[in-house]
Amino acid sequence: MRKEVIIVALGGNALIDKKYGKDIKFQHKTIRKAIKNISGLFGKYKIIITFGNGFQVGELLLQNEIAKGRVPVSPLDILDAETQGEIGYLIEQSIMNELQRKRLKIPVIAVLTQVLVDKRDKAFKKPSKPIGSFYTLKEAAKLVQKGYDLVEDSGRGYRRVVPSPMPIKIIEDFLIKKLVNYAIVIAAGGGGIPVYKRVGKLIGAEAVVDKDLASSCLARSVDADTLLILTGVNQVSLNYGKIDQRDLRKLSINEAETYLEEKHFPKGSMGPKIMAAIDFLKNGGKKVIITSPALAEKALRGDAGTLITK
Repeated sequence: MRKEVIIVALGGNALIDKKYGKDIKFQHKTIRKAIKNISGLFGKYKIIITFGNGFQVGELLLQNEIAKGRVPVSPLDILDAETQGEIGYLIEQSIMNELQRKRLKIPVIAVLTQVLVDKRDKAFKKPSKPIGSFYTLKEAAKLVQKGYDLVEDSGRGYRRVVPSPMPIKIIEDFLIKKLVNYAIVIAAGGGGIPVYKRVGKLIGAEAVVDKDLASSCLARSVDADTLLILTGVNQVSLNYGKIDQRDLRKLSINEAETYLEEKHFPKGSMGPKIMAAIDFLKNGGKKVIITSPALAEKALRGDAGTLITK
């Protein structure tokens, strides 16, 4: 019997401890917990795990700027690569330890992944991807005076924003499609390292590609059956956080598009997830599930989360 191919997209909010997020040991602890929550999928499905890096790449960029003049400053594509390795290592190790605990002999591999973008994408002139820590209004005002771009992020505070072009193709998609037949694959971390082509050569682009949109791009390339988006909430909601909040258990593409147009889903949080779901389903995908890591297995059984279908 053919095993389903599932892209498990671990959101940045699902990998950061809300209270101790800046401490790497707590990040590691949170990653271990997330992997344990999805470990019931191992062996039952062919798994490709993607992940976000918004917090980590923002902090690394800040470190670069603070150390400017003392050490060389790295461009964003290099920082994307660094966080892809950092988080990929923690996820890979956590999976290996969980497989050992379950006595499952399944190989695990993390693939350093590049994603093709268009250098002419308008996103390069209009930064929109929130990264790094949250700031108060007072702190944000000081940063704006220094020339930084900031936006208010879903009522949680202000964050820096960087260019986030649309992903066109995962460069290593053919290899990933082969590898998933033999191993649990970790790929497209942080949305992948953005690159563009110039005279046939690949060149790094200073940007951070949205992890969910890159996951959809990868899912289409490897003919995945399901896109499982794991984030910091249990399901998609309308009027999130308000007195009239309404949780959604099922959505059609048409409903998702309508709610997106009505601006129910903020750009910095649920918006890209809904866009990724629509893109995947319109290009051959069977279903998309959005939920938290703790409810991943229940959601796949249809007992939790939000199911989006054609």
